[in-house]
Amino acid sequence: MIVRGRVIRYGDNVDTDVIIPARYLKHGSDADVLRAHAMEDLDPAFSEKVRERRIIVAGRNFGCGSSREQAVLALKYSGVELVIAESFSRIFFRNSVNLGLPLLELQEAWIIEDGDYVEASLEEGLVVIPERGITLRGRKLPDFMLEMLRAGGLIPYLRGCGRCRG
Repeated sequence: MIVRGRVIRYGDNVDTDVIIPARYLKHGSDADVLRAHAMEDLDPAFSEKVRERRIIVAGRNFGCGSSREQAVLALKYSGVELVIAESFSRIFFRNSVNLGLPLLELQEAWIIEDGDYVEASLEEGLVVIPERGITLRGRKLPDFMLEMLRAGGLIPYLRGCGRCRG
């Protein structure tokens, strides 16, 4: 699984309340609402940026805060194809895999700048910035998580294995 694209860069401790503010949770998982308000308290220009840049890169503890799954869905419905961070909140990490949003933990994510074009291989845990001749090695996901991401998340994965009906 290789993801290519330009980067939107954020700092440390991007919490779930700035990914999707709690005031919009009364709408449940409505894709239009989540897409329209994703990241608006942190970056009012996010909806414009994400039209051309589909990879988020951040510092430490991305996705901290509440365990709301809508945070992952807001990014996914906005068109984000990959989140790279120095570290993730554990529940955000697992929600991302379960909901089919690829992510990669990369301690040297600070090297990646806003607007950089990157090529990330999830199978190898590599991130290449070809325009600057930089290759970075991140933390490779376990094979079963890669299989879930390829399937589109936990439920599609289980349906494909014949373990989930409905």
